[in-house]
Amino acid sequence: MTKRIVVLPGDGIGPEVVDAAVRVLQAVASPSGHQFDLESRPIGGAAVRQSGTSLPESTLDACRSADAVLLGAVGDPAFDGAPRLQSPEYALLTLRKALGVYANLRPAKLWPGLEEAGPLKASRVAGTNLCFVRELTGGLYFGEPRLLDLKAGDAVNTLRYSREEITRVAEVAFHLARQRRCLVTSVDKANVLETSQLWRAVVSDVAARFPGVRLEHMYVDACAMALTLDPRRFDVVLTENLFGDILSDEAGAVVGSLGLLPSASLGNGPGLYEPVHGSAPTLAGKDVANPVGAILSVAMMLRHGFGLMNEARAIEAAVGLALERGARTRDLVARDDDTHLTCSGMARCVADSIASLTSARTA
Repeated sequence: MTKRIVVLPGDGIGPEVVDAAVRVLQAVASPSGHQFDLESRPIGGAAVRQSGTSLPESTLDACRSADAVLLGAVGDPAFDGAPRLQSPEYALLTLRKALGVYANLRPAKLWPGLEEAGPLKASRVAGTNLCFVRELTGGLYFGEPRLLDLKAGDAVNTLRYSREEITRVAEVAFHLARQRRCLVTSVDKANVLETSQLWRAVVSDVAARFPGVRLEHMYVDACAMALTLDPRRFDVVLTENLFGDILSDEAGAVVGSLGLLPSASLGNGPGLYEPVHGSAPTLAGKDVANPVGAILSVAMMLRHGFGLMNEARAIEAAVGLALERGARTRDLVARDDDTHLTCSGMARCVADSIASLTSARTA
């Protein structure tokens, strides 16, 4: 198999975690004979510095024609308050909309050995294995009209959803649940918001077409509390754009670190694969970032984008083996002076684990 992947290193720690993910991709491609042609393009603050805009047309064109897009992170404090076309976050939202990636899958798994890595009790989080399905191209992030008038002290954002937008992302969640534990928790704020009332009605209609999957509805505030009290109760969590953004970040504390979380944004064209974490500019260039989220995003690309199930499982198994053997980045240890790996060191460890697992299978 030959596939063309556009790589968007982005800002902050983005280039470092992307380099780590590419190293692991090459490690899994080598024994399988697949060829992945990588094309790097600028986005975010890095693109503004090169061309004056955070999403150059050449970058967008390359992404549209690719088989998949791998993104590091965007965000640069130098452009806080910049005009919209120079905002790194604007580039990300525009890219998602342009690629039509309306369903964002964010799995959150507690890896064995990391029960003590986060702030929550091991007895509460051990065995957590859930996946958020977040609607990605609607809601407050894209609704019109929108307005900011600092002089007048006035701002407007519009929360709008259509039946079609809700139906298509709900179908993704129910199909996914069929492959897991057959439970969908739909999160909304139907006691306050009309959009949530529509959300609840449409999701219930979709559920009727999936008789083997159980549906429960939950208010977003109750879900936020349940994620910390009993995260193991969740299987597939379906929600709209803003709620999904917030709740999936909360899951970082449940599993030990935001740096462990991958994502896949899927739609009708090439998928967009990126770690959940941001650009973390204070860590940039120090080789201390956790690349596991980016590495696991590559596994999601192989599975959802290319149908390479064995290769995706090989990366996930290698991550599990590395963590089982005690590989830790700085965010996963109690104190900075505890033994830990660099970003590039963790990539090496995962790549070596792929090699050892491959050798074990062929022995």
